[in-house]
Amino acid sequence: MAVHPQLSIIIPVFNEAKILQKSSGDNSKEYLGQFIQNQRIEILIIDGGSGDHTVELCHNYADHLPLQVFSSPQPGRANQMNYGASLARGEWLLFLHLDSILPRDFFAQIAQILTNSHYIAGAFRLAIDLPGIPYRWLEKLILWRSIYAQRPYGDQGLFIRQRDFHRLGGFADLPIMEDYQFMQKLGKQQGKVAIAEGKVITSGRRWQKLGLVRTTVINQAVVAGYHLGVSPHTLAHWYRGAKPNRGNRPNSDGTSC
Repeated sequence: MAVHPQLSIIIPVFNEAKILQKSSGDNSKEYLGQFIQNQRIEILIIDGGSGDHTVELCHNYADHLPLQVFSSPQPGRANQMNYGASLARGEWLLFLHLDSILPRDFFAQIAQILTNSHYIAGAFRLAIDLPGIPYRWLEKLILWRSIYAQRPYGDQGLFIRQRDFHRLGGFADLPIMEDYQFMQKLGKQQGKVAIAEGKVITSGRRWQKLGLVRTTVINQAVVAGYHLGVSPHTLAHWYRGAKPNRGNRPNSDGTSC
């Protein structure tokens, strides 16, 4: 009898060939290279219509990992993650950005939280893959926001029981802020969002490209605009600094919301 995985890791991708090629070395522990064969997990790569070699490169990992690659029927990260959740066999779901690295004992940390009925969901602390004291202070501010405002963002690796995810209707089909809107829904439920002790290391590409101050100002402007009722497509325009990206696609440098 087939053994069902306990945890389904859902990773939306779009034109990520550069990242995958960078981390494809035999000894690389980055990105997809961080995982090992484990019957307790399955990895679902959900492509949003990539025009490069993303899908082919992801398939290369399927020989030695419990990994499958699917194409989303609809573009946009929210749609990709919802589609992944519809395919998932695990009791628990973990939504992860491709350019993020989990703590080594991520499964145990997720299990500790999702087997506790006091918590409805969880996320990891955030570590930014850039040196410098300002980034360490930013990490502290993100931690405080995550714990006290109960607002971790998607780059922190959101995990939740599959039944609760579907009961809440999944992610809204938005070009930006789908993770924030979902956290708002969680905030109205019984049970807290737990912040695990471990850190997920996220790429500093966007901060490196735009600078810490500009990136922070843009992020806060988008959040404020969301609460003021600004159109999601206008918010996407603010965030990306380009023509509104109606497919919720990443920027030209590979960064995404």
